[in-house]
Amino acid sequence: MTFDVDPVSDSHPSVAVRGRLIAVLGALSAFGPVTTDLYLPSLPQAATALHTSSAGIQSSLTTCLIGLGVGQLITGPLSDSRGRRNPLLVAMGIFVVASVLCATADNIITLDVFRFLQGGAGAAGISICLAIVRDLYQGRAAARAISTLMAVVGVAPIVSPAIGGQLLRVTDWRGVFIALAGLGVVLLWCAYAWVDETLPPTRRTVGGFTARAAVLRRLAIDKTFMGYALAGSFSFAVLFAYISASPFLCQGLYHFSPQRFALFYASNATGILIANALNGRLLHRFSPRGLLDVGLIGVGVGVLMVSATAHPQLYLLMAPLFLMVCSTGIVRPNATALALDRHGESAGSAAALLGVTQFGLGAIAAPVTELGRHSAVPLGVTVVAAASLAILARVAARRATPGATPDGQPCDCAGRGLESD
Repeated sequence: MTFDVDPVSDSHPSVAVRGRLIAVLGALSAFGPVTTDLYLPSLPQAATALHTSSAGIQSSLTTCLIGLGVGQLITGPLSDSRGRRNPLLVAMGIFVVASVLCATADNIITLDVFRFLQGGAGAAGISICLAIVRDLYQGRAAARAISTLMAVVGVAPIVSPAIGGQLLRVTDWRGVFIALAGLGVVLLWCAYAWVDETLPPTRRTVGGFTARAAVLRRLAIDKTFMGYALAGSFSFAVLFAYISASPFLCQGLYHFSPQRFALFYASNATGILIANALNGRLLHRFSPRGLLDVGLIGVGVGVLMVSATAHPQLYLLMAPLFLMVCSTGIVRPNATALALDRHGESAGSAAALLGVTQFGLGAIAAPVTELGRHSAVPLGVTVVAAASLAILARVAARRATPGATPDGQPCDCAGRGLESD
C-alpha cells in the first residue's frame, strides 16, 4: 500500500460537506479531555457539597479516565463488527444520560459510578471518529484529516478548565454536568444528521468477543503499529506533563497572576492550532513519515532546552516550551495516520488501542510532574524521558516495517521501493 492516496470512499462529497464532517468528528473526538477538564475548576466546590476530601473528589477524575480507557476498548472493536454510526449514536445518548446522573449524585460513590459511565460513553467519540476517518481516507488525506481532529483534541485540555471556571460564575458544579449534557445533545443531533455509516457490512469483522480480543492481541504485537502508536503516545505524555505541571509552576514557583497564567496557556494552545494547520499544508508536499521525524526533532530540542534552562525567570523558558508543545501538534497526527494506515480492516480496534495507550501514558505522566510542586525538576525529568521514548519508538517502527528498503520505505513484491508519500 502506498501512502499517497485520497479518500477511500466511492463517493466524493463537496469540500463543504467534508469540512463539516471533519468538524463534527473533531468535536466528538474532544469529548475525552472536555469531560475530564471542564470539571476541574469545580472540584473544591463538589468536594464540599459531597462531604469528601480533596483526595476523595480526585477519585471522580480517576474513574472518568478509567472509563475513557475501558470505553474505547469496547466501542472501537464493536464498531468494526456493528458499523460506526449506531454504536456512536448509542454511546452519545448514554453520555447525555450519564451527565445528567452526575449532576444528581448525592455522594462521592455514586458520582464515581456515573463518571465511569460518562467517560466510557464519551470514549466512543475518540475511537469511532478515528475509525471513520480511516474508513474514508488513507495516506496524506488521512493525516490531514487527523491533523484537524488533533487540533481540537490538543487544545481542549487547555481551554476546558478556563471555560469550566467561567461556567462557575453562573452555576455550581452540578450545572457544569448539565452543560456537558447539553453539549452532548447538540453533538448527538449533529452526529445523527451529518455522520453517515462509513463501514459497509461487507467490510465488517465477524465473530464475537473472542474474535475482537484476537484482533487487539494482533495489534499489540505488531511492532510497526505499536512503534508509531507509542511515538504519538509518548509525545502526548509530554503535552500532558506540561498541562499538569504548568498551573503549579506558573502560579506557585513563578508567581503568575491568574490572568497572566491564562494568557500563557492561551499562547501555547494557539501554537498547537498553528502546528496542526501547518502540518495539514505541509502534507501536500512532504510525507507523514518525514513530518513525524521533524516533529520529534522539535519535541526533543524543545525538551532539552527546557531541561537545560535553570533560571528563575520563566520568560527564558517560554520559547522552548512553545517549541516543545507545538511540535506535539505535528507528531501526533502523523504518528496516528501511520499507525492506522495498514489496519483499515480493524480501524476501530486500532483506534481504541491508540487511545488507551495515549491516555494511559498521559495519566502516568501527570502525577509524576506533581512530585515537586515548587520545582521544575519533575517536569524536566518527565518530558526528557517521554521524548526519548517517543524517538526510540519511532526508530523501532522504522526497523520493524515489513519489507523495508534501506531508507525505510515499504517494498513491493518485486523488491522495488514503493514511491514515498
